[in-house]
Amino acid sequence: MSEHASIYTRAARWIAQLSGRPMTFLLAVALIVVWLISGPVFGFSDTWQLVINTGTTIITFLMVFLIQNTQNRDTVAMQLKLDELIRATKGAHLSLLDLEELEERELAAFVKQYEALAAMGRRQLEKGRPDTGTPEVVSQTAPPEKSLSRPKPASAQDRSAPPSGKPAPGQSPAG
Repeated sequence: MSEHASIYTRAARWIAQLSGRPMTFLLAVALIVVWLISGPVFGFSDTWQLVINTGTTIITFLMVFLIQNTQNRDTVAMQLKLDELIRATKGAHLSLLDLEELEERELAAFVKQYEALAAMGRRQLEKGRPDTGTPEVVSQTAPPEKSLSRPKPASAQDRSAPPSGKPAPGQSPAG
């Protein structure tokens, strides 16, 4: 744990770790059993019920904030780790680094593309072929200049006519 973490962060982390332990759960069960056993002593009164209702409501209310804080930190840390894997992977699309910031419509377009890739992979496996590879993914929501896939430079084999009257490599000059 960082020495520079705020008191709230340290407390939230400590309480989250403590609340997830089996002993804490057993303590909560024991508290409920004591409350149930005390019911006849207090004649199952409204006050008796109010004690458990108030206690559980307060604990639940506070735990929501602590759990959300812990979840937010864990999510940010996981995103950063995934971003680092994308950044360090040769050929990875850097524009995928902030997908969590996109609108639902944009995310849905990426989901469709990756579902299509998965279907293609399954078809390959059904044919007895490997399903590995790195096919390009193109954003269907962004204009072409902002798409994930950059146009590949044309090779001499792709050209139908040599530029500016010069012969293509491997061809004899015309005339």
